[in-house]
Amino acid sequence: MERIKRYFPSLTSLQLEALGKLEALYGKWNEAINVISRKDIEHLYERHVLHSMGIAKVISFSPGTSIMDVGTGGGFPGIPLAILFPQVKFHLVDATGKKIKVVNQIAAALELNNVTTEHTRIEQVTGKYDFIVSRAVTAMPEFIKLTEKNIQPGRHQEFHHGIIYLKGGDIDEELKSTGYQYRTYPFSAWFKESFFESKAVVYLWK
Repeated sequence: MERIKRYFPSLTSLQLEALGKLEALYGKWNEAINVISRKDIEHLYERHVLHSMGIAKVISFSPGTSIMDVGTGGGFPGIPLAILFPQVKFHLVDATGKKIKVVNQIAAALELNNVTTEHTRIEQVTGKYDFIVSRAVTAMPEFIKLTEKNIQPGRHQEFHHGIIYLKGGDIDEELKSTGYQYRTYPFSAWFKESFFESKAVVYLWK
């Protein structure tokens, strides 16, 4: 939490309170339903919460924006972003029912009224959203094919509606044949921990 306060000094007391509850909530649910690996639960704030919040270093979503988190797992990046942007609508989707159960319980405990969930495969989702977010659930060309049908045309400040993906490794090689424009924002520009050295926020649009 100290690192989160340092990297995000403008968080409100309510946001800090909600973020501070995540450790106990995930610790409790992870004992019953393993949604985060045993080794990673010890690094919850760095590897999951702060990683998710990196998106907020790239874009500040306006009230009323709609976002779908695909393959949310235990609720990342959707839950931390929903805390940061209480006026933004988040729809968290995962194909594993037990993970959605955990997300529902955590969203309810935090009274996140801007979060909805769906236990389904992305192929079955027909709704349109301003942005799609995700944490490296599959190779990016495949992810684009699965989700581009769900992007609502338009733009958001200087950003066209599109995909915001948390990714590491050789991004250019994966994206060169997709037909999408993209920008990468390295985590090392904001966060100094070694975990973030090779990671980036990737923004894609048509």
